[in-house]
Amino acid sequence: MIVERTHEDVLREQYFKLVPEIRRIVWYLEAETRYCTREIFQSLKPYEQLVIKSRVKECESAVTSLRRRQEGGTFDPEKALGYYSLLDLPDLAGVRVLVFPRARLVEVDQALRAVFTEWTPDPIPDGKGGILVPKYKGKCKNVSHKIQSEYQIVPMLIGLYWDVEHAAIYKPSPTDKIPWDDADTEPMEDLNTRVVQALLDFEAGFERLKSNAS
Repeated sequence: MIVERTHEDVLREQYFKLVPEIRRIVWYLEAETRYCTREIFQSLKPYEQLVIKSRVKECESAVTSLRRRQEGGTFDPEKALGYYSLLDLPDLAGVRVLVFPRARLVEVDQALRAVFTEWTPDPIPDGKGGILVPKYKGKCKNVSHKIQSEYQIVPMLIGLYWDVEHAAIYKPSPTDKIPWDDADTEPMEDLNTRVVQALLDFEAGFERLKSNAS
């Protein structure tokens, strides 16, 4: 029996061909980020934090992400195999810089922007007309001219919370068989907003405390 290939099959094949190149980009991007922020890291006070995390987007996450970008959230079966490409994704390789307190975020942002001058800002909004997380996308052209990458500068408390929230709600493992869909998680959006605001309030309160004590 001949089993027909699907768009997902083609994309998975493409992914594993790209993996070595994606890994080289991640290594380069992390090294550049560490070098750019070395002076900030060395000047941190005992209670301050600067942690750099890198990641290669997993295969199924990449396929799902590309599928979500299509009309109706699905691949058109009438399109020729190979029509869709993972190279359209902006974040196959990525670095996240976690900082505490938030005052250090601006310093890190300026240090990285001085090097990644051609990268495009793609910030995560705070819902109030401002920026919650500075985020940039672009290519490490001395490593790859085709794969897009991103880096984020995230308040540490929010970044750690996102690790939990994304794994539990946004990107649960297919093997978990969690019986909910997007409609089921809508009530969590308000709770998520309140948690993020509480973490921001904590940082603001902490910075006021340190300012008053100095």
